[in-house]
Amino acid sequence: MWRAASVISSRCAHRCAAQPIFANNVGPSISRRGTNAAAAAAAHHTSSNLRTFSSQSNLADYLCVHVFVSVKPGTEEDFMLASLENARASSLEEGIARFDVIQQEDDPSKFVLVEVYKNANAPAAHKGTNHYAQWRKTVEHMMAEPRKAIKYKNLFPATCDGWDYGADANLE
Repeated sequence: MWRAASVISSRCAHRCAAQPIFANNVGPSISRRGTNAAAAAAAHHTSSNLRTFSSQSNLADYLCVHVFVSVKPGTEEDFMLASLENARASSLEEGIARFDVIQQEDDPSKFVLVEVYKNANAPAAHKGTNHYAQWRKTVEHMMAEPRKAIKYKNLFPATCDGWDYGADANLE
């Protein structure tokens, strides 16, 4: 088994409209002295570093898929170029919030495609595009083994704004 780069994402969990979300990453933990650090951290929080959701209309019920790919030695560069071309076109699709391509640092033959879909119909729509068909045809001989896709339940970010990079984003 190989170690993938750490990316956590997936289908968004619904949150209460008044549920506070801490701006910094403080959660229950035990300090070296054995006391609960969360209680001390909670006392530190003020209204200036707390956020609440004012409505659920911006909640993202997205499907996130991590596609794990192992390519044959010597095909890493060609796979990367084909995958980046596919990702550029995919990121413009209406049903896609994110389409990331990441490469494992200690084994350049390992990649993860992080695909974040805005609705249940978006994966099928993506697979029906010309750029996806071209990508599949281009990379199929590069695969060292069949690629493996895993679907995840999103925990954070919970809003559409946290996922969508938008049409005017500078991605390169």
